[in-house]
Amino acid sequence: MMKLTLTVMAEELAVSRLNKDAEIPSWPLSSQFFSITRTKDELSIVSLTEDVPADIKSEKNWRALKVEGPLDFSMVGVLSFLATTLAQEGISIFVISTYDTDYLLVKEESLEEAIEVLSKDYIINN
Repeated sequence: MMKLTLTVMAEELAVSRLNKDAEIPSWPLSSQFFSITRTKDELSIVSLTEDVPADIKSEKNWRALKVEGPLDFSMVGVLSFLATTLAQEGISIFVISTYDTDYLLVKEESLEEAIEVLSKDYIINN
């Protein structure tokens, strides 16, 4: 696998859950980073923690490692390798993929360990 670069994003993120039929709210739209996914079961929103209203069910204290891209769609195994490497160390992840790249979210308390583990195979920008 080619040597990829990961960048640690400074922002603290939250993963929020709303009811499947909820309107897409305006509060995440002001975040510099957000992702909205609707399925038949739920509406999930990833945004800056500071933008999440207090009454919204959310899991806070996530930090993102951005795989610097753009990544070609023909690349195979990037997420698999990252996920396996972190899983072997007991580090849980939440993944967001975009057209250009992938973002691995790890809990704040696991960030330094994730950086240490991944820096063996990747270039990490802090």
